[in-house]
Amino acid sequence: MNAEHTACVSEGADFPEVFKPLASAMAKALGELRQRNDVKWTYISPAGDFQADGERSGKYILAGEELTLNSKGESIISYADYAIAMVDEIEKGGHIGQRISVVRE
Repeated sequence: MNAEHTACVSEGADFPEVFKPLASAMAKALGELRQRNDVKWTYISPAGDFQADGERSGKYILAGEELTLNSKGESIISYADYAIAMVDEIEKGGHIGQRISVVRE
């Protein structure tokens, strides 16, 4: 997404067709969560390159809805670091009712 929230990464020309159904389903799920006021929720989007076998660094950047790049210009996160970020967010609970994102530091 851009800062105005009028464009999504999945709508870009370079977004792989194979991932579009998943991206669409996740966008629908987020839309449904935003309509709820009877549950506490936080939606955590992974970086663009979500690596199942990536290393666990324990270092990540917590960001907002916009596509965030690390200091190397990457949008990357391992499953292990994503899990750490999720548990940290569960424990801290600082983004109730918000969509946030996580990228490797």
